[in-house]
Amino acid sequence: MIELIKDPREWQRRCVSARLSGRCIALVPTMGALHEGHLSLLREARRRADEGRERGLALATIFVNPTQFGPSEDLSRYPRDLDGDLARCAVAGIDWVLAPERPEAVYAREHETWIEVERSSQGLCGARRPGHFRGVATVVAKLFNLSQPHLAFFGEKDWQQLQVIRAMVRDLDFAIEVVGLPIVRDPDGLALSSRNAYLSADERRRALALPAALRAVRDLARDGQREREPLLALVRRTLEEGGLVVDYVELVDAALRPAARAERGTRLLGAVFAGATRLIDNVAIP
Repeated sequence: MIELIKDPREWQRRCVSARLSGRCIALVPTMGALHEGHLSLLREARRRADEGRERGLALATIFVNPTQFGPSEDLSRYPRDLDGDLARCAVAGIDWVLAPERPEAVYAREHETWIEVERSSQGLCGARRPGHFRGVATVVAKLFNLSQPHLAFFGEKDWQQLQVIRAMVRDLDFAIEVVGLPIVRDPDGLALSSRNAYLSADERRRALALPAALRAVRDLARDGQREREPLLALVRRTLEEGGLVVDYVELVDAALRPAARAERGTRLLGAVFAGATRLIDNVAIP
């Protein structure tokens, strides 16, 4: 039966004990408002935790982290549904859920230590949301220290975030395997996101231009059109014609640097506004 733990110190004591006993710990850090994308991570955490000789621990954290939100962003209205999230975690086979009741339970009153992942945080969402990845890297490092996982699972929709976390784990010598899982989409193609709940019916219809534009360019690249600028121009034009405000579109290599051509290993990323809601998406170039 799933257990809800609210005290990070109790959580840490139990996780340290479990790790010392030899149990595999698989962790899924979330901000809650769980959807099928999160559930794919939770189910994989359950599966991977049990690959050893004994049943491991599949864990999830639910914490709306204030340090990754800008002053004008949606911290106060970010979707919250703890009871529903716990039910979804239980169905996915999660053993324990950490859900601190207040930010003060996670951050000391005079918190002054921050993690900056310098290169991977530059550009893209990092340029549009100053301080965002500092908050992400810091809270994920704290959750790693509290949870002592062998495995940690993240979705590929937040592609830059995934690379930031991988760089942090590499550079700070965390003994953790970071597992990225594919984007989960609704049948109409829209990438699942907790913020999709903000969209009106008309905004959701217009939002479909984002995955459609990315797919169209991916298919063009597959067919031989690989020069950067024509591909990006096509994405921008398609998005604008679809009624979206373009925040950025970019073609990057595996190190998140701008790529001159759409080659194997590059990825096309886009961020748009549908009304007041900011959406992100990406596709790999085959």
